[in-house]
Amino acid sequence: MTQQQSQGQGQSQSQTFDEMWGREAGLREPYAPFNNWFADEDPARLRRKQREAEEVFRLTGITFNVYGREEAAERLIPFDIIPRIISGREWSKLARGIEQRVRAINAFLHDIYHRQEIIRAGRVPAEMIAKNAAFLPQMIGVTPPGGVYTHIVGIDLVRTGDDDFFVLEDNARTPSGVSYMLENRETMLQMFPELFSKNRVQPVSNYPKLLHRSLSACAPAACTGNPVVAVLTPGIYNSAYYEHSFLADKMGVELVEGHDLRVVDGRIAMRTTQGYQPIDVIYRRIDDDYLDPLNFNPESALGVPGIMDVYRSGGITIANAPGTGIADDKAIYSYMPDIVEFYTGEKAILQNVPTWRCSEADSLAYVLDNLPDLVVKEVHGSGGYGMLIGPTASRKEIAAFRDKLKARPSNYIAQPTLSLSTVPIFTKAGLAPRHVDLRPFVLVSPEGVKITPGGLTRVALKKGSLVVNSSQGGGTKDTWVLEE
Repeated sequence: MTQQQSQGQGQSQSQTFDEMWGREAGLREPYAPFNNWFADEDPARLRRKQREAEEVFRLTGITFNVYGREEAAERLIPFDIIPRIISGREWSKLARGIEQRVRAINAFLHDIYHRQEIIRAGRVPAEMIAKNAAFLPQMIGVTPPGGVYTHIVGIDLVRTGDDDFFVLEDNARTPSGVSYMLENRETMLQMFPELFSKNRVQPVSNYPKLLHRSLSACAPAACTGNPVVAVLTPGIYNSAYYEHSFLADKMGVELVEGHDLRVVDGRIAMRTTQGYQPIDVIYRRIDDDYLDPLNFNPESALGVPGIMDVYRSGGITIANAPGTGIADDKAIYSYMPDIVEFYTGEKAILQNVPTWRCSEADSLAYVLDNLPDLVVKEVHGSGGYGMLIGPTASRKEIAAFRDKLKARPSNYIAQPTLSLSTVPIFTKAGLAPRHVDLRPFVLVSPEGVKITPGGLTRVALKKGSLVVNSSQGGGTKDTWVLEE
């Protein structure tokens, strides 16, 4: 058994850590003021507040679309009124690790589209880059304005112990969920203002202002005045359309679709009532393949013909930069400790989950022999789709997945089933533990790295479930980071 395999088995067998009660049924300090408040509350009032919160979400229109379903495709994201609470000390360490990782990802992206020093050094295999579907040859030699590739990053974290945090995956393409983070906080402030007077919670409401400032700081050389920013959306049928419109509104910028834009005098311009106006920065929420029908998918009706040519000539900033998806790749993820060390000269502060690359014969053999104990994911998968959770899968599901692995091993990675931490949710019977993850949101610009304190906590509402994705029935919570 390899060291990687022995680590994975040890973690999967560990006792579950509860963030409110720890492991020994003793209340943890960050939750003490909340627990005192909760003990004095009338359960009937809390149930009423839970219903009111759901109604706020419904009236606000905080929904998402579920692909592949003909009925009830638009859903309300369940919201739980019990906050997840992180101490200032815990957050300080997390923030250092997140910043280190994000800086390394940005340096990695610049390197692989330029000199590829990490490949020359033998730290990442050349075929991992050259044969990767997310690697864009059109970006070779291109340096984005300000040298920033990943303007907005979401780092998914899980916790297994008092001081044990792991990065589950990196979202460097178009990370979503920040609107739910902001609406969760706004709803809690409305429902329970007294709680915020008892707990010194760091604010998150300035995120849209920071996002606009960060994007503006990345304006291209062609910008001659105050940068004009726009959000590019695929349209109302996209699963995250609510977020696109929410962020455009909060930043005070235009929400545009591909048909609203065109190339005018070497710039990207948007249609207005006074003619076409040049744009400096586009926060795009569409995938690379649909961005430009002249350079990528010729059948795309979502993008802007010629936008890549304008981008390469320095006439527009695209956030996040095309080609960043290779940093989302779950096979590349397995090299992140090496990537962090190579570009920062430091050991990674945040741990990776041990990962088997099924493209490698020995790893594939191990995964096939241990499928009932592992989590298997597609290297470019997202949203909880296309994955196998061995401990909860049926024999039929495991057999079907075994065939998938044998047919396309390079399309998958596998990881041990971590004992994810739990946080209480509010139920009719009182508080009950449920598994959670955390997606902090990071803004990168020439001015520096800004990390919003907390992020989006996603919670598996079904007892025993490890799947927190909203598309798979998960909900969300307000995430509190306390002042130190």
